[in-house]
Amino acid sequence: MTSRRDFVRYGALSGSALILGIRRTGDAVTVYKAPARFAPNAWIAIDETGRTVLAIGKQEMGQGVRTSLAMILADELDADWSAIELVQASPGPLFTRLNTGGSWSIGGSWRPLREAGAAARAMLIAAAAAKWGVDASACTSDTGAVVHNASGRRLRYGELVPAAARLTVPTNARAKTAAERRIVGTRRARIDAPHIVDGSAKYGIDTRIPGMLVATIVRPPVPGATIAAIDSTATRRVRGVGAVQRLSSGVAVVATNTWAALKGRAALTVQWNEGENRGFNSADHWKTLQAGLGEAGVITRSVGSPRSATPNAKIVEARYDYPFAAHAPVEPMNCVAHVHDGRCEVWVPTQAPNKVQRDVARLLGMQPEAVHVTPTLIGGGFGRRLAVDYALEAAELSRAIAAPVQVLWTREDDMRHGHFQNASLHQMFGAIDQSGRPLAWRHKKVASLHNLSGPPTADDLKDPVAYFQDSMWGAYDIPYAFPAIETSYVRVDVPYRIGPWRAVYSPPSTFARECFVDELAQAAAADPLEFRLSLLRDAEETVKAGGLTIDRARLRRVLELVRERSGWGTPLPAGRGRGVACNVYDGETHLAYVAEVSLPNQRRNGYLPFTVHRVTCAVDCGVVINPLGIEQQVESGVIWALSNMKGEITFKDGRVEQGTYRDFPVVRMSEAPVIETHIVPSHGEQPFGMGEPSVPPLIPAVLNALYAATGRRIRRLPVLATDLA
Repeated sequence: MTSRRDFVRYGALSGSALILGIRRTGDAVTVYKAPARFAPNAWIAIDETGRTVLAIGKQEMGQGVRTSLAMILADELDADWSAIELVQASPGPLFTRLNTGGSWSIGGSWRPLREAGAAARAMLIAAAAAKWGVDASACTSDTGAVVHNASGRRLRYGELVPAAARLTVPTNARAKTAAERRIVGTRRARIDAPHIVDGSAKYGIDTRIPGMLVATIVRPPVPGATIAAIDSTATRRVRGVGAVQRLSSGVAVVATNTWAALKGRAALTVQWNEGENRGFNSADHWKTLQAGLGEAGVITRSVGSPRSATPNAKIVEARYDYPFAAHAPVEPMNCVAHVHDGRCEVWVPTQAPNKVQRDVARLLGMQPEAVHVTPTLIGGGFGRRLAVDYALEAAELSRAIAAPVQVLWTREDDMRHGHFQNASLHQMFGAIDQSGRPLAWRHKKVASLHNLSGPPTADDLKDPVAYFQDSMWGAYDIPYAFPAIETSYVRVDVPYRIGPWRAVYSPPSTFARECFVDELAQAAAADPLEFRLSLLRDAEETVKAGGLTIDRARLRRVLELVRERSGWGTPLPAGRGRGVACNVYDGETHLAYVAEVSLPNQRRNGYLPFTVHRVTCAVDCGVVINPLGIEQQVESGVIWALSNMKGEITFKDGRVEQGTYRDFPVVRMSEAPVIETHIVPSHGEQPFGMGEPSVPPLIPAVLNALYAATGRRIRRLPVLATDLA
């Protein structure tokens, strides 16, 4: 990675560097020449050596986004891939949309980066043509150089930079066609992989600045609890502890090093007024969710007459239970802040750098431009780092102690005081006729809304259907052609924070939907995969569900491909079973899994009570930037979803009971299956996300495979050995 200081230096060399920026206003994209100084934006800078620097406007947290964004730019620019360098952009007046979430980093950057690359390439070609005295149409670009086709003359980009920098940026530069691309669509190893492997890559937790202290915080054990008394006598005796400081979020122990901060916190005694939430517990919450099944809820989609009488129909009903879940990233929350001289510097692993800047400025009573945020490499985000609470803690504490400080969360802090994926119940109803043809489908979801920004406002609820549809991904956007469909949402509030979690609202709903489709296939005496295909054939190729468009032809293609590549229907060893599930994620990425599972001969503590031998995936995610990156995202999603089958977050006396990977386990290497990814070639002109879509269909594919292997239908998570006994 090129340092930000190097990029500033490029900005100062306006006479000998070609520097382009990207400005977005709504859907409009403008490519322009940058001023002589660096101002954060999605920049391209080419110096006289031919080195090309890209300021990345998305956060790297293991998804390979920096490599894919660089591939888009390098391809459109016809740059020398070996000469590409990257710098992480920071919030500023022109760089106001650095948010990384929703699996939209690549899709949202595709057009701007192509337009910027095409503009730079056109300027370099124009500069070469002028030097040779030929028409620009007689020249082409090739791997960091411009070539005159007739004579074979060749000029490197670096040689053309001074002349190109004096030209006007074209407004309609032609971008490459799919046939002309030479980097996009090829397998490229991650640019930052060597640094991650050898340990030289710097994550937020690795940040060190002169004079930095370290702090850990004792937080309320129950949401809403307040401090009754503090006894810091023993804490202050710990060597290295320098201060005990009350904060908005609890009591901080500040020390010269991490070990002293942790020892000091362990010695601190805080008495709490626990308040009204001290009685919250999981058993009662499940009863509350179950009571919600009796409520009508908000109808989020209605097709036909799903409640009309269906004489002689075969009725199937089931309830699916999905638990609370934590994010559990390897790198716990952390942030370094230094408030001094009327400004604040922040080093933070965040998915939301602009929000950090804005909220820290508001907390400190500063203008946003007085807060400089340096986003770092992230050791796992999954939606947790869209919240900025840990950055606010660091800024508040630095101001209070007048020193730079790193606030470090422990694993237990991370598990108990973050925000969670909500628990939910799903009441399913299906009707088929005597020949097995579908008649009606109903799906009621009872769950808690995201509450990080408070309850829904009056404006939110002006259109309750649209508002609650957002909480029903995977339910209201059911892709299958049932003559009658009804989906509904019942809201149940909880005192704990509920917020973005990898794939957001889709995993619970897709789990229930895809398992229940198998139950209907069983009732119809049909093959589960063929039953799905039958619900996608002989129907409209596309169907609208709220603001989403479901492309049944694309979904059908991934199901057909996964059927072929998984060996669906071929004999398996005794005791093994195959299961299938599919999904259309947010109307964009279409994905299908076939999982092959069995029960192990021996079960050991901490291991899944079943063995997943093989997972076959077929995916259509639009234009493919890096096939290797897609495979990695599928593998990541499979491991993430399998981990979610092992544990849950539970509450007792208002407290989260889990605190470490021992209590909330993740899949071990020995439990990981063979994973095969097959990509459906797309002829579209837009790439779609892969970070979130790979998660939702995996759990139902595995559970459907378990049914095929054992005859046991599992309708709740986590999966326990007793479920399969």
